[in-house]
Amino acid sequence: MKDWLDSYDDRDWQTTTEGTVRYALLGLGWWTIDVALPAIQHSDLGEVTTFVSSSTEKAERLAAENDVDHGISYEEFHDGAATDAYDAVYVGTPNAYHLEYVESAAEHGKAVLCEKPMESTVERAEQMVEAAESADVPLMIAYRMQTDPAVRRAKELVQDGFVGDPVSVYGNNSQPLLEMIPDHDQWRLDPDRSGYGTSVMDLGIYSLNTTRFILDRDPVAVQSQMSSHHEAFDAVPDERSGALLTLEGGVKMVTTDSQRAHEDTQLKITGTEGQIDLRPAFHGECTMHLSRGDVTATVSHEAFDSQREMREEFDFFADRVLTGEPVVADGRHGLQDMRIVRAIHQAAESGDVVEL
Repeated sequence: MKDWLDSYDDRDWQTTTEGTVRYALLGLGWWTIDVALPAIQHSDLGEVTTFVSSSTEKAERLAAENDVDHGISYEEFHDGAATDAYDAVYVGTPNAYHLEYVESAAEHGKAVLCEKPMESTVERAEQMVEAAESADVPLMIAYRMQTDPAVRRAKELVQDGFVGDPVSVYGNNSQPLLEMIPDHDQWRLDPDRSGYGTSVMDLGIYSLNTTRFILDRDPVAVQSQMSSHHEAFDAVPDERSGALLTLEGGVKMVTTDSQRAHEDTQLKITGTEGQIDLRPAFHGECTMHLSRGDVTATVSHEAFDSQREMREEFDFFADRVLTGEPVVADGRHGLQDMRIVRAIHQAAESGDVVEL
């Protein structure tokens, strides 16, 4: 156990420490500027050389403020401006705009790291996968939990039989969105920009994807309920969402999500022999609580936050781009999440069990 704890934060995925991937960042909102940019700046294998925004003036201004070499507009990006200055593209725009930028990046022969969920609908996600595969460029979906040490150790423990046979999963992700961003017209509350809804698309996907990664099992059926109560959520069906999923092998999963609730994140996996409880799980401070028989243990990071999680994600992506190794999670993996999210919404609307 001591050897395992001593290596808890190690990068078990790393295959190279040499080389640099130069990034163009698209979508210069607070997440990109305050989290993604410093994460790359403090990474081992990346640097930011290009900003892309709605206007050249805005991109150049933000580039100058952040010591980035180039600032170009979205239109200039589509036209191929500054392609010699970057090797890869990070897409951090609202969901419904991902496709067009990934298609252009693919045309320019650039690797892509695209934020999750990968698009607004399954059909648009399918087009994205086709664009990347046709151009033979790497497309990775930005599931930062897959490089979190707690999540990776949890996957190892499940594979080693720590919980025995997995029986059930409980996942929750909630936050007070209107306190964080006090704007009723923000894109996460607009289905034309967010996609199927708000809570499952933006929050529930963490529980769903992290479970898929840890257990290496996909949902095969889902039933769900949703409701919206506050006027800001009038256009979306899922201010509150709850779903019951059956995963391969008969594992049952309950997932609850809300964009208008006290902040809480948890992912608990219970098996025939033990339990792994990640709590908090998804907002930058993932702590692992282990139980098996009379033995319990808690393991946490010494200094981990969203920015460091993003740093791990960017270095993982750069590692794969530099070595030519396959990226995880790729576009087809992200596409499966889109199908699961769609099924949750279909089940809530119909009141029926939806099979996947």
